[in-house]
Order: sequence, then structure tokens, then C-alpha cells
Amino acid sequence: MAESKETTTVGTEAGPPMDTQHTGVEARPAGWMYKGFRIFGKEIWYASPKVQLVMVALVCFLCPGMFNALGGLGGGGLDDATIQDRASTALYSVFAVVAFFSGSFANVLGVKTTLAFGGLGYCVYTASFLCYSHTGNVGFVIFAGCFLGVCAGLLWTAQGAIMMSYPPERSKGRYISWFWIIFNFGGVIGSLIPVAQNVHSTAGTVTDGTYIAFIVLMVLGGILALFLCNADSVIRDDGSKVILMKNPTWKTEFIGLWDCIRLSPWVIALFPMFFSSNIFYTYQQNDFNGAHFNIRARSLNSLLYWLAQIFGAVILGYALDFPKVRRSVRAKAAFCVLFSLTFIIWGGGYAFQRKQLNREDSLNQDSSLKLDWHQGAYIGPMFLYMFYGFYDAVWQTSVYWYMGAISNSGRKTANMAGFYKGFQSAGAAVFFNLDADHISFDTMFAVTWAVCAASLLIAAPIIWLKIGDTVDIEEDLKFSDETVEDVVPSAVLEKKPGGV
Repeated sequence: MAESKETTTVGTEAGPPMDTQHTGVEARPAGWMYKGFRIFGKEIWYASPKVQLVMVALVCFLCPGMFNALGGLGGGGLDDATIQDRASTALYSVFAVVAFFSGSFANVLGVKTTLAFGGLGYCVYTASFLCYSHTGNVGFVIFAGCFLGVCAGLLWTAQGAIMMSYPPERSKGRYISWFWIIFNFGGVIGSLIPVAQNVHSTAGTVTDGTYIAFIVLMVLGGILALFLCNADSVIRDDGSKVILMKNPTWKTEFIGLWDCIRLSPWVIALFPMFFSSNIFYTYQQNDFNGAHFNIRARSLNSLLYWLAQIFGAVILGYALDFPKVRRSVRAKAAFCVLFSLTFIIWGGGYAFQRKQLNREDSLNQDSSLKLDWHQGAYIGPMFLYMFYGFYDAVWQTSVYWYMGAISNSGRKTANMAGFYKGFQSAGAAVFFNLDADHISFDTMFAVTWAVCAASLLIAAPIIWLKIGDTVDIEEDLKFSDETVEDVVPSAVLEKKPGGV
């Protein structure tokens, strides 16, 4: 009779508080980062996944969260979206190239340095719109878009690595949900600024105070990133550590990019879904919200859009961690929900879009004739825009959870996050450029819907066949120079007969 092979998984569930005298779990190292304190009966410490995730979420709340609030106004708060389209094309073109390699930067420099530098570009970008509103300096806006592309590529790759590799397997959906809640509160609160400042305005542009408030908050976000700790300092509840390279070099990390594809070539089938994950912002924010509503209605729509994202992330994130259903089954169920929403919500969008003015007539329409929140005709489009936000959260949460289900390795998830943000940004660059070329609203809508649906069909076999119920540590260690002893608590190893 063949011997059964016993495998070990790291961080598969959250264990009890780290009191070794009573629990037998390996003690945390000495130092202030590991000194425990209790919140609502739960022990946490500074270098724990929960605290670090909350800090990263607050950085994103203050930097890309405010960026989203500005973008959600349509046209970056300007009356004509062409300038924002040009800046976004530059932004996402650079973002796509940088993000593809930024996993290597995150692995060599560490997530703290990568995030801190990544936060710089957001305040410069917003300042360029304030400058343009007074001087018409297009060159500064384009430069700021390029600079933000570099910064955002680094920030989002480090964020993705943290969100996918720090949590235990059974809690990844909830961690993604918590991040998305805090992050999108940036969009919600950021949207309250223009709502409050433009409540009596039916004009087409926001005030200077709106831009200045965004700039101040973004600077604070970049400073907060400096207080993070790096991944090699993080210890989970069960005493396990994040799988990394002990001695990363630029050479090993660029080779690691290729290894990520070589060891899992089937992941390429997810790339179209990555490409599609931001393309709908162009139509939704510029060709829907920016084109058909006055400034205060656009501001309110933006607030509701990001608020709907919070609800979407909460519902799906907790459902993805439902313990009574196997993870492979949950993956398939999430795909079916996302596929159904693609046709239900965008089908409702089609019913709205086919009755609207074309691009040229909408651009020439006086702002006083655009939809305002006091009109009865406003209610239906308002709810449609909220459902668009809900759909975005479901899409993003699903993709992050799928990537987190593929690996628990900090090194591999950093590269996966880089691939994700690279292809995502390439898609955004293409669609913002189409919008800048004044492609018709109907065509923008149809192409966006078609690409989203097609990418789901391409990804379906991978989600159906490759997402299992757990990932063995031996599989994750293939992508690292660490050993089981480096990442698994000694107390766990001692319980394994004959080792691991």
C-alpha cells in the first residue's frame, strides 16, 4: 500500500492569540512591531497582516481614492473631457509598461519604498488640472499623466502583493473586501468635497478649492506610506511568514517575471480579463456621467458610484470566504454572478444609451440643459450609474481573489499584480485614446460591453479547472529560495510526523 504524502499549507486559517505559554504557537520576535494589543477582543500587532492592510488601504484612500473622486466627476472636473482623455492616455500608457516590471521593483526595494514613491504622482497630477484651469498649460497635464503612470504602476503592484499574499487563505475575500471598503471611502468622501462646493452651481467645472483639497489629502497619503513595514517583517496569526526571496537581486527578479509565466502558462488566459478591468471607466465617467449631467449632478453621481462599490465589495468579499462551500465551487459561483451582471447591468445601460444625444450634440449642449438632480428624469440614470459602480467592485474583487487563490507567495503575487495592472492600464490607455479621438458614445458603449463579455469567456476554463481548494506550500516554494523552515512556525513542523 502506497504511503500517503502529507503536505502543509501556510496561513490557511487565523489561529488564536500568540500566547505561546498557553497555545503552543511560536512566539513573535521582540520589539514594538510585535507587541500585541486588543481591539474588540482580537489581538493584533503592528506587523500583522490586518494592520498593514488597513494602512495600505488608507494610503489608497488618500491617493488613488481621491484620484477616483476627481475622475468620477467626468473630465477631471473640467467642462471638456478631451484634456483628461489625453492625460489619461499618457498615464495608462506609461502605467502599462511600468506595471509589467514593477513586481521586480517591489520585490527588490520592498513594498514600503515602492508604495511611498508611488504616492507622489497623485498630487502632481491633480495640481496640473488646477494649473490648466487657469493657464491652459496642456504640456504640464500630459507630463503629470506620464509621471503618475510611473508612480501608480509601483503603488498598485505593491498594494496587490500585500492584499493577496499577507492574508491566510480562508480570509482573502474578506481582506480584499476590507481594502475595497476603505479605499472606496476615499472616492465617497472625495466626492463629498465637490458636492458641497458645487451644490449651488450648475456650471461645467469645479472650483479651485476642490482641487486644493484633493492635493492636500494626496500628500498625506504619500507620507503615510513611509510608516509601513516590509513584507519580511510581517507575521500572521498562526506564526507563519510571507513567502519571499531571501536575497532578491535585479537579475533574479527579472528572471522571476519569466518564471511566473513559465511555471503557470495557463495564467495567460486571464490577461484579457485583466485588460478589461478598467476600460469601463472611460465610458462610465466621461461618456455617461460627464456628458449628460451638470456639475452638481455629476458630483452626486460620483459619490453614489463609489458608495455602491463598497456594497459590492462587502457582499462578494464575504461570500467568497463562505466556509461551508469549497473554494473551487465558490470560484465558479463568483464567475457565474459576474457573467450574469455583465448582461443585466450593461443591458440596462443599452436601454439608456440608445436614447441619448450623440457626442457632438452633447458637447455643444449648454450645461443648464443637462440633467440636474431635481429633475424626475434623473432618478433612473442615477441608479444605473450606481449599478455600474457595483459591477466594477464585483469585477475587481473577483480578479484579485482569483489571483490570490493561485498563489500565497509574496514574490509571485507581486508579479501577478504587475501583470494585472499592466494589462489593465493598457486597456485603459486604449479606451481613453478612443474617447479622445471622439469615437461615438454608442460605439464606446458597445465595444466596452463586448470586450468585457469576451474576456470572461476566455477566462472561464482557467477559473473552472485551475482554482483549487488550497495551495500547498511546496507549490509556492518553487517560486522562492526560501525553505519550509523559513516560513512555517516550528510548532507546526514539530507536529508533522517525520517533518514536512
